[in-house]
Amino acid sequence: MNRKELIVLTDAVLITCVVPRGAADAVVRAAQDAGARSAAVSYGHGAGARDRLGNRGLSGDVDKEIVHVIDTAAHADRIMEAMVAAGGLANPGSGFMYVIPLEKAATWVPAEIGRKLTG
Repeated sequence: MNRKELIVLTDAVLITCVVPRGAADAVVRAAQDAGARSAAVSYGHGAGARDRLGNRGLSGDVDKEIVHVIDTAAHADRIMEAMVAAGGLANPGSGFMYVIPLEKAATWVPAEIGRKLTG
């Protein structure tokens, strides 16, 4: 692996966690403490059942932070548990999380790690 190569991972998952604005830092920290190598945060607007206004079913826009973590399927449960605890997702209206299996994910990996992965 003297030349620059991308390593293609085939057992990767995307963990997405949507939390109220201000909660993403703690969720990212927890994911990293649980072994996630990196995380990305984006912002969005949304409305949930707790955000409804009045009795007409009108919804107000609420700022959300969306945390994205890509890691191996083997680490997903441990990372998710840490993110759930840090984001308080066991409480009503605190957000939600989902996992999507990725067919392939590619990234540059340092040569010494690439040798271990490819044998």
